[in-house]
Amino acid sequence: MISQPSRQCTVELQALPSRIGQVRRIVSAQLRYWHLDPLIDEAALGVTELLTNVHRHAEPDKVCTVEIELLLDRLTISVHDHDPTLPAVRNAEALATNGRGLALIAAVSESWGVRPLGESGKAVWFTLTAPSPAIALPPYPLYGAAASTPFTQARPSRAVRGRATGVTRSPVAR
Repeated sequence: MISQPSRQCTVELQALPSRIGQVRRIVSAQLRYWHLDPLIDEAALGVTELLTNVHRHAEPDKVCTVEIELLLDRLTISVHDHDPTLPAVRNAEALATNGRGLALIAAVSESWGVRPLGESGKAVWFTLTAPSPAIALPPYPLYGAAASTPFTQARPSRAVRGRATGVTRSPVAR
Protein backbone atom coordinates (compact mmCIF):
# COMPACT_ATOMS: atom_id res chain seq x y z
CA MET A 1 0.00 0.00 0.00
CA ILE A 2 1.31 3.46 -0.86
CA SER A 3 1.01 5.69 2.16
CA GLN A 4 1.60 8.88 0.21
CA PRO A 5 0.92 9.64 -3.44
CA SER A 6 3.64 10.81 -5.76
CA ARG A 7 4.28 14.54 -5.80
CA GLN A 8 5.76 16.25 -8.86
CA CYS A 9 6.90 19.68 -9.94
CA THR A 10 8.18 20.55 -13.42
CA VAL A 11 9.90 23.74 -14.62
CA GLU A 12 10.85 24.47 -18.23
CA LEU A 13 13.55 27.06 -18.86
CA GLN A 14 16.55 28.24 -20.83
CA ALA A 15 19.63 27.24 -18.80
CA LEU A 16 21.09 30.72 -18.57
CA PRO A 17 23.08 31.90 -15.52
CA SER A 18 20.32 34.35 -14.55
CA ARG A 19 17.71 31.56 -14.55
CA ILE A 20 19.74 29.04 -12.51
CA GLY A 21 19.31 31.08 -9.31
CA GLN A 22 15.57 31.35 -9.96
CA VAL A 23 15.28 27.57 -10.34
CA ARG A 24 17.26 27.04 -7.12
CA ARG A 25 14.71 29.22 -5.33
CA ILE A 26 11.80 27.33 -6.93
CA VAL A 27 13.28 23.96 -5.88
CA SER A 28 13.90 25.27 -2.34
CA ALA A 29 10.36 26.63 -2.06
CA GLN A 30 8.86 23.38 -3.36
CA LEU A 31 10.84 21.31 -0.84
CA ARG A 32 9.76 23.63 1.98
CA TYR A 33 6.14 23.19 0.85
CA TRP A 34 6.58 19.40 1.00
CA HIS A 35 8.24 19.76 4.47
CA LEU A 36 11.57 18.48 3.13
CA ASP A 37 13.73 21.32 4.46
CA PRO A 38 16.66 18.97 5.35
CA LEU A 39 17.11 18.20 1.62
CA ILE A 40 17.22 21.80 0.36
CA ASP A 41 21.00 22.28 0.37
CA GLU A 42 21.79 19.04 -1.47
CA ALA A 43 18.91 19.50 -3.93
CA ALA A 44 19.89 23.12 -4.69
CA LEU A 45 23.54 22.14 -5.19
CA GLY A 46 22.60 19.25 -7.48
CA VAL A 47 20.17 21.22 -9.64
CA THR A 48 22.73 24.04 -9.92
CA GLU A 49 25.38 21.64 -11.17
CA LEU A 50 23.04 19.98 -13.69
CA LEU A 51 21.78 23.31 -15.05
CA THR A 52 25.34 24.62 -15.28
CA ASN A 53 26.24 21.57 -17.37
CA VAL A 54 23.33 22.30 -19.72
CA HIS A 55 24.43 25.94 -19.97
CA ARG A 56 28.06 25.03 -20.73
CA HIS A 57 27.70 21.91 -22.86
CA ALA A 58 24.22 21.34 -24.32
CA GLU A 59 23.71 21.76 -28.05
CA PRO A 60 21.78 22.78 -30.16
CA ASP A 61 20.02 24.89 -27.51
CA LYS A 62 19.89 25.53 -23.76
CA VAL A 63 16.20 24.65 -23.34
CA CYS A 64 15.67 22.11 -20.58
CA THR A 65 13.13 20.79 -18.10
CA VAL A 66 13.75 20.33 -14.39
CA GLU A 67 11.54 17.71 -12.77
CA ILE A 68 11.27 17.12 -9.04
CA GLU A 69 9.45 13.99 -7.92
CA LEU A 70 8.83 12.69 -4.43
CA LEU A 71 7.71 9.08 -4.32
CA LEU A 72 7.43 7.63 -0.83
CA ASP A 73 10.87 8.23 0.74
CA ARG A 74 12.77 9.06 -2.46
CA LEU A 75 13.26 12.53 -3.94
CA THR A 76 14.43 12.45 -7.56
CA ILE A 77 15.55 15.56 -9.40
CA SER A 78 16.20 15.29 -13.13
CA VAL A 79 17.18 17.72 -15.86
CA HIS A 80 16.17 16.87 -19.44
CA ASP A 81 17.90 18.65 -22.33
CA HIS A 82 18.00 18.24 -26.12
CA ASP A 83 21.66 17.23 -26.43
CA PRO A 84 22.10 13.45 -26.84
CA THR A 85 25.76 13.62 -25.70
CA LEU A 86 26.06 11.78 -22.39
CA PRO A 87 28.08 13.42 -19.60
CA ALA A 88 30.91 11.68 -17.78
CA VAL A 89 32.60 12.26 -14.44
CA ARG A 90 35.94 13.97 -15.00
CA ASN A 91 39.05 14.04 -12.86
CA ALA A 92 39.51 17.76 -12.36
CA GLU A 93 42.93 19.20 -11.59
CA ALA A 94 43.38 20.42 -8.00
CA LEU A 95 43.25 24.11 -8.98
CA ALA A 96 40.66 23.78 -11.77
CA THR A 97 37.61 26.02 -11.46
CA ASN A 98 35.27 23.56 -13.18
CA GLY A 99 34.88 19.87 -13.98
CA ARG A 100 33.62 18.69 -10.59
CA GLY A 101 29.84 18.93 -11.09
CA LEU A 102 28.99 15.24 -11.46
CA ALA A 103 31.50 14.29 -8.75
CA LEU A 104 29.74 16.70 -6.38
CA ILE A 105 26.37 15.22 -7.29
CA ALA A 106 27.74 11.73 -6.64
CA ALA A 107 29.07 12.88 -3.25
CA VAL A 108 25.83 14.43 -1.96
CA SER A 109 23.25 12.10 -3.49
CA GLU A 110 22.20 8.56 -2.80
CA SER A 111 22.41 7.71 -6.51
CA TRP A 112 22.61 9.45 -9.87
CA GLY A 113 22.62 8.56 -13.53
CA VAL A 114 21.93 9.44 -17.13
CA ARG A 115 19.00 8.24 -19.22
CA PRO A 116 19.38 8.61 -23.00
CA LEU A 117 16.21 9.86 -24.70
CA GLY A 118 17.26 8.91 -28.22
CA GLU A 119 17.62 11.79 -30.63
CA SER A 120 15.54 14.03 -28.37
CA GLY A 121 18.33 14.31 -25.78
CA LYS A 122 18.98 12.93 -22.33
CA ALA A 123 17.94 13.17 -18.70
CA VAL A 124 20.52 13.44 -15.92
CA TRP A 125 19.10 12.65 -12.49
CA PHE A 126 20.00 12.20 -8.84
CA THR A 127 18.13 10.91 -5.80
CA LEU A 128 18.06 11.92 -2.17
CA THR A 129 16.47 9.98 0.68
CA ALA A 130 13.57 11.89 2.16
CA PRO A 131 13.61 12.10 5.95
CA SER A 132 10.85 10.46 7.94
CA PRO A 133 7.84 12.73 8.57
CA ALA A 134 8.87 13.21 12.21
CA ILE A 135 12.16 14.74 11.09
CA ALA A 136 10.84 16.52 8.00
CA LEU A 137 8.19 18.54 9.82
CA PRO A 138 9.28 21.40 12.06
CA PRO A 139 9.18 20.52 15.78
CA TYR A 140 6.19 21.67 17.81
CA PRO A 141 6.84 23.46 21.10
CA LEU A 142 6.87 21.17 24.12
CA TYR A 143 4.82 21.97 27.21
CA GLY A 144 5.01 20.69 30.77
CA ALA A 145 7.87 18.63 32.20
CA ALA A 146 9.32 17.84 28.77
CA ALA A 147 9.74 21.56 28.01
CA SER A 148 13.00 21.71 29.97
CA THR A 149 14.57 19.10 27.65
CA PRO A 150 15.78 20.67 24.38
CA PHE A 151 14.51 19.07 21.19
CA THR A 152 17.20 17.88 18.79
CA GLN A 153 16.77 16.46 15.33
CA ALA A 154 18.80 13.47 14.22
CA ARG A 155 20.57 14.61 11.08
CA PRO A 156 24.08 13.70 9.92
CA SER A 157 26.53 16.55 9.86
CA ARG A 158 27.22 17.82 6.36
CA ALA A 159 30.92 18.23 7.15
CA VAL A 160 31.18 14.65 8.40
CA ARG A 161 29.28 13.34 5.36
CA GLY A 162 31.52 15.39 3.09
CA ARG A 163 34.76 14.09 4.62
CA ALA A 164 33.56 10.52 4.28
CA THR A 165 33.27 11.01 0.53
CA GLY A 166 36.48 12.98 0.20
CA VAL A 167 34.66 16.23 -0.59
CA THR A 168 34.40 19.01 1.94
CA ARG A 169 31.86 21.72 1.52
CA SER A 170 30.00 24.29 3.49
CA PRO A 171 26.22 24.50 3.51
CA VAL A 172 24.80 26.37 0.53
CA ALA A 173 23.43 29.80 1.47
CA ARG A 174 19.75 30.26 0.82
